[in-house]
Amino acid sequence: MSSNPLLDQAAADVLRPDYDRSKIEARMCHIGFGAFHRAHQAVYTDDVLRAGGTWGYREIELRGPSAPLKALAERDYLYSVVENAADGQKARISGAVVDHRHMEECGSEGIIAAIADEKIALVSITVTEKGYTLGADGGLDFNNPAIKADLENPDQPRSVVGTLVAALAARKRAGQKPFTVLSCDNLPSNGKLARRAVIDFARARDRGLADWIEEHGRFPSTMVDRIVPAMTEESYRLLAERIGTEDPAGIVCEPFRQWVIEDDFVSGRPDWDRAGATFTDDVVPYENMKLRMLNGSHSFLAYLGYLGGYETIAECMQDPAYRKAARDLMGQEQIPTLEAPEGIDLDDYADALITRFENPAIRHRTWQIAMDGSQKLPQRALESIAHHLKSGSPCPRLTLLVAGWIRYVAGTDDKGAPIDVRDPLADRLKTLANGGSSREKVERVLSGSGIFPEILRESVDFRQSLAESLEGLGRIGARKMVAQLG
Repeated sequence: MSSNPLLDQAAADVLRPDYDRSKIEARMCHIGFGAFHRAHQAVYTDDVLRAGGTWGYREIELRGPSAPLKALAERDYLYSVVENAADGQKARISGAVVDHRHMEECGSEGIIAAIADEKIALVSITVTEKGYTLGADGGLDFNNPAIKADLENPDQPRSVVGTLVAALAARKRAGQKPFTVLSCDNLPSNGKLARRAVIDFARARDRGLADWIEEHGRFPSTMVDRIVPAMTEESYRLLAERIGTEDPAGIVCEPFRQWVIEDDFVSGRPDWDRAGATFTDDVVPYENMKLRMLNGSHSFLAYLGYLGGYETIAECMQDPAYRKAARDLMGQEQIPTLEAPEGIDLDDYADALITRFENPAIRHRTWQIAMDGSQKLPQRALESIAHHLKSGSPCPRLTLLVAGWIRYVAGTDDKGAPIDVRDPLADRLKTLANGGSSREKVERVLSGSGIFPEILRESVDFRQSLAESLEGLGRIGARKMVAQLG
């Protein structure tokens, strides 16, 4: 017997590691053992290991150990993944993780040493938009309390950026190559954002270190795609039934996955292309396609669906008006703003997205997608609206999306029930979005939120159409406004 409950009790058709795990080395660190990483990068890595690779992950948490990380360590770094489709589930046990470190166990010194380890060739991150601690100008936010604290105590960092710089500084002192920083967050040009944050911090700490990182460091951009809903009691039950045992580190996700990676690494990389990833010189067309078509329509469904009483994306898609509006948003208002990546038909991509959204086995909550809208809307909707303003073309669905967001952050749904708004600007947005006429709310939000580009703020036509959409949402509700799109 293996004495590992995942291996001992897993159903016979659960895919198990078929490789010698003793030969896997911790060649990569990942900061933040979150759900998306478990369902995405670590699954690709597990597939490469099955194909003969030897690179594994060292998981890093900058706080105490999360419940999933504790469970992972207790099960010899194995965890389960269930791909949940409308016609059934496929399950695997992943062996891509080798070891871990967390702040409570080894402190800042141990975290830095674990990342700076000469064998570590790359450090990947999935820390959400907030983890980059960037300001409105795109540079590091030096007023962020975590950044201030880390600059005062650079050898005791708590922020992601401060930790990366401390580890890179250790590599420089040891006369070693830097590691590649691989951003896997859902942000446009995420590698450039990571690079800017790291170099800004390094320059404030040590100009020579910043120059060394600029010359030798690598920060490839990526586009990542897989729908991974937050785990619930229901999804944990489904996982236990499918795997054959409980797994607090396990994850349930959709079958589809995609990873496009800029092929620019300083110290080597795994052959993720053997697991289906795409390496390219230019990620931008892929990320714009995904951010505007998938994420933009997701945000449309999230805000207008939540306001209208729909709990999940799949429920929204059962409403013919919402389904049509999401498809038309992609086809009529997002595709015209895009350059299609080579070999991809954007209309086919849109149809595939609708099929994914309709998957009743994935309970992706509208409330979850609606989080942090102030940091997501610029790339998902506002850049596209600017395109339409310049070209003189209408974009009623994108406008209604923004109106839905304004009504959502005001804090009550169509039935008057309070909304638990999760956003870094939640308090400010609630103040801006309440009180006065729809036009007054629009003027306050556009001028006071800090997220709208000048072309939107100054457009009389956009301000008017946005106010009309917001007024309509207050008068007849989200469902009727979506239905009126036709």
